[in-house]
Amino acid sequence: MNSPKDKRQFSTLMQDANSAFLPAQQARKEPVRVGFILLEHFSMMAFTASIDVLVTSNLVRTAPLFRFSTFSLESTTVTSDLGIDISTDGLLSQLPMTGAEAVEIIIVCGGFRCSLAEQQPLSSTLKTAARNNMTLGGLWNGAIAMAHAGLLDNMNCAVHPDNHAFMQERFNKVTVSENVLVVEKKRVSCAGPSSALEMMLRLVEQVQSKEIVRAVREILSCDQTAEINRQASTPEATKLIKATDNPAFPDVLHSLLELIRSNIEEPLSVEELASYVGISRRQVERLFQTHLDTTPSRYYLELRITHARRLLLQSNDSIANIALASGFLSSTHFSHCFKDYFGASPSQVRQKFNTRACP
Repeated sequence: MNSPKDKRQFSTLMQDANSAFLPAQQARKEPVRVGFILLEHFSMMAFTASIDVLVTSNLVRTAPLFRFSTFSLESTTVTSDLGIDISTDGLLSQLPMTGAEAVEIIIVCGGFRCSLAEQQPLSSTLKTAARNNMTLGGLWNGAIAMAHAGLLDNMNCAVHPDNHAFMQERFNKVTVSENVLVVEKKRVSCAGPSSALEMMLRLVEQVQSKEIVRAVREILSCDQTAEINRQASTPEATKLIKATDNPAFPDVLHSLLELIRSNIEEPLSVEELASYVGISRRQVERLFQTHLDTTPSRYYLELRITHARRLLLQSNDSIANIALASGFLSSTHFSHCFKDYFGASPSQVRQKFNTRACP
């Protein structure tokens, strides 16, 4: 059995791709409580994108990181922009503001047809939340509710472009950003569904960690769409696991990486890689150390382990076949390498994550 000192750690390049599946780091004991206030005709897509981030965050750690509840202004049922009635967990008056069950984050969920008029009970609730130092957010045009409460004065915010003129005319102390996402310490806002997902990822990073966000991105395969501008992306968001996409790499390194990725099942030796691109083994090693901060052998092994982990969780193939498909001569050798990195056997990881993915 391997001792703790035998545990392998992924190099920086592969750490992000596998962080969701590595042994959990120490985290808060109590989950962060989030309250979603659903306005009539709220954007279902923006809401579910936000919820998806929280649910997926809970999947990457043994203990839940977030708990969330939904609230409505007048009735326990709210109609979304899709015409689907959603039952909430309670009325706005029941939103816990103090005590052990108090929420720490409140998100107002707006939508294309939501009323832009001030709702006095909502303004009162948001003001109380601000006095309690809670984080407040708005989806689509949910930031308008914060503006009505005077909680965005002398601050930036993001709303759907259709509401820019209204915001600029009605709230002269609020700066309406051209960006689809604005994140400040205690105020966050976004203009649509894609930016809602990114907004929640930023919140997760604030209250949990960058490691959690990297894990969630890996699971959700969060592409940065054209809707999200450069200011809405993070180094973690744009850091690509597929290193061959990095235009700064020399052409010969691109060729080496393509060779490696194309030969997972039957790995090439470093000498063979060097021969194919017409340079020496020492030059290959120097390229990997300079640009990837690792050795070619380590990169190759970690890529194969990552490939195997994906097959393990995304297929029902046997562990023996997955080992062969990932370039391991035996399932025993594969299992040992896998456990060195992930701290659990392939069968244990498959059982753990398949079980946690179920309702």
